[in-house]
Amino acid sequence: MMFLDEQNFPFTVVSGLEIKRSMGIRRGKSDKTDSKLIAEYVYEKREKIKLFEMPSATLRALKKLASYRERLVQERAGFKTRIKEFKEVFPDTEFVFYTESHKKIIECLDKEIQGIDNEIRKLIKKEEKLHRQYKLIQTIKGIGPQTAIIMIVLTKGFSSFENWRKFASFSGTAPYPNESGLYKGKTKTSNLANKQIKSLLTLCAESAIQHNPEMRLYYQRKVEEGKNKMSVLNTIRNKLIARVFAVAKRNTPYVETFGFAS
Repeated sequence: MMFLDEQNFPFTVVSGLEIKRSMGIRRGKSDKTDSKLIAEYVYEKREKIKLFEMPSATLRALKKLASYRERLVQERAGFKTRIKEFKEVFPDTEFVFYTESHKKIIECLDKEIQGIDNEIRKLIKKEEKLHRQYKLIQTIKGIGPQTAIIMIVLTKGFSSFENWRKFASFSGTAPYPNESGLYKGKTKTSNLANKQIKSLLTLCAESAIQHNPEMRLYYQRKVEEGKNKMSVLNTIRNKLIARVFAVAKRNTPYVETFGFAS
């Protein structure tokens, strides 16, 4: 993509799964056949396909740092889990070197993660628009700095999604009906989702239930009415997405109105 952009070639980016499912039943595979089918797909969709716009250098750097941070966090969690499991089996006096070595690695990872966070904060200040979005998003109770960064990266500064509902679909939090003829199945979310942001939004929703009186009362009321807890949590995830897009589009902080309601 970088090469195409530098050479000023117009291009678009389409999900490989989308193209694959458009090809129908296939027997065998070859590069020549694939090229032909991709060309046919693009020709058929030429009225709907939009040209791809490269994100800014700052967004590209933020994406790399956020991805690197996620890997380090996962590795740190793995070391913490191994220490916990080890202590459950062996007494503290055995294999001291094993536990001490793990602790040193965890401390090192903590330091590196903190360094990445500092670099992200420095980097996002380079673009006033992104920095303002970063601060505005965090005015919503439940949304933390990491979720703010990931949402800015995934939406290219809230320019690549028309509205919050499309982002909810991308995140795997949008409920879809499951019906066919007389069959009426449960409305549920799709497994085709960005798992990273979906996981972060789940943590944000849980945090909002704890620290936002409005969300806490909403959650308690719906659960008491007999609603499924996960379904209510998903509704809160979508409420948070809608609020994030609202403050980003309006370019104003989120204002809590719950305390002023009569």
